[in-house]
Amino acid sequence: MNVLYTAHAHTTGGRTGHSETTDGRLKIDLSTPKELGGDNGQGTNPEQLFAAGYSACFMGALKFAASKEKVSIPADASIDAHIGIGPREDGGGFGITAKLEIKVPGLDRAVVEDLVAKADIVCPYSHATRGNIEKTLVVL
Repeated sequence: MNVLYTAHAHTTGGRTGHSETTDGRLKIDLSTPKELGGDNGQGTNPEQLFAAGYSACFMGALKFAASKEKVSIPADASIDAHIGIGPREDGGGFGITAKLEIKVPGLDRAVVEDLVAKADIVCPYSHATRGNIEKTLVVL
């Protein structure tokens, strides 16, 4: 693969620590949700970051797929990502689930469903997780 961009982040303290990108654009405190035994502090967590990253990346993939079909995605299109975490059934650790709810007002549902299927192929997050997690794509 010809890498076009590489993101760099530095994290200390794990789920109750701090992360920063090397370019200084992102500086966040981390805290563990109460549901995972944490103090539910003011920081974010890896699942929230994954939800934001996956939904943003998938929207980019959706726009890319739409452009190939000469379809315009309206500015008010949105994706709500739901990332779950829990113990794996094999008892070997934790796993995640992903559900993306895609809203594209003004476009025919069949067109959106076709574009979502194409975006799922293009999106690197979808590609990286394909077959590894329970994933649901819902067109609303």
